[in-house]
Amino acid sequence: MGNPSFIFFGATNFSKDLLLFLIKKKLKPVAIFSIPEYFKISYSKREVKNFNYCNLKKIADKFKIPYYEVQSTKEKKNKYFKIFKDLNPDIMLFLGWYYMVPESIRRLSKYGAWAIHASLLPKYAGGAPLVWALINGEKKTGVSLFRMENGVDDGDIISQKSFSINFKDNINDIYKKATIFSKKILVTSLKNFKNLKYKKQDKKKLKIYPQRSPKDGKINWHHKAIDIYNFIRAQTKPYPCAFSKIKNSNQIIKIINCKVFFRKNKNNNFGEIIELNKKILVVTKCQYIELLKIEIKGKIFDFKNYAKSKNFVGKQFI
Repeated sequence: MGNPSFIFFGATNFSKDLLLFLIKKKLKPVAIFSIPEYFKISYSKREVKNFNYCNLKKIADKFKIPYYEVQSTKEKKNKYFKIFKDLNPDIMLFLGWYYMVPESIRRLSKYGAWAIHASLLPKYAGGAPLVWALINGEKKTGVSLFRMENGVDDGDIISQKSFSINFKDNINDIYKKATIFSKKILVTSLKNFKNLKYKKQDKKKLKIYPQRSPKDGKINWHHKAIDIYNFIRAQTKPYPCAFSKIKNSNQIIKIINCKVFFRKNKNNNFGEIIELNKKILVVTKCQYIELLKIEIKGKIFDFKNYAKSKNFVGKQFI
């Protein structure tokens, strides 16, 4: 059958891992298109930052693959249309991409524009699917390879793989799982691209989640400890992290790592930092959050240092 001719679109570490894997498997793209670390997008008046950015130009240069950097959707459509047409690809492959792709562009590939979305579509369509899955306390998610259409992540499914979310998993852990299973479905599907069967999505079940920005990471200490734990582990590094402020201070505290301290409490002073059994805890609804690692002004503070940790006791998160 032969391998397909494809253009690779990506701008994240996820993109990098999959691109290098495909090249290793003798699936080398005819061109690479990427997006800069700070870029313009429709939902924001200002440029947004890609917190999971990776510079794919280094890979393009190493393997002598033509490379193009796209600044906006308008530029992509107008400036690169002829390049897409001349390359005449079998497939356009979008892995870690942020712009909507117009139909006029997608039609330039014989077998369509393919993308991987990190959820079991039609669940968790839209932005930050892994983050949302963790925030919502899901115990299972997965990856979906699908053919792009005009809506948000609503195209025909090519292949799907599910995986479990363990209680101790954070965003990095499930990101790695998503990458592993994405590799599996990509190679199988690309090497069998002419004989694939596509499955229609039930668009009535499609729920589209919004993109997230750093300001969305503010912690509400009135919530249950388990919900706050999920909120924190979903946004830890390399993402901006869930955060809070100390009362009567403008100092932002980023929570990098924590645990649920499973003991019921009758203290309704939510956000209060207390000491119990030589652990530094934050009062929440019903139970406590045990602080393990935080960041203040770019410096990491580890609560294994009990003596220094006591300096936080009596303070109040708001």
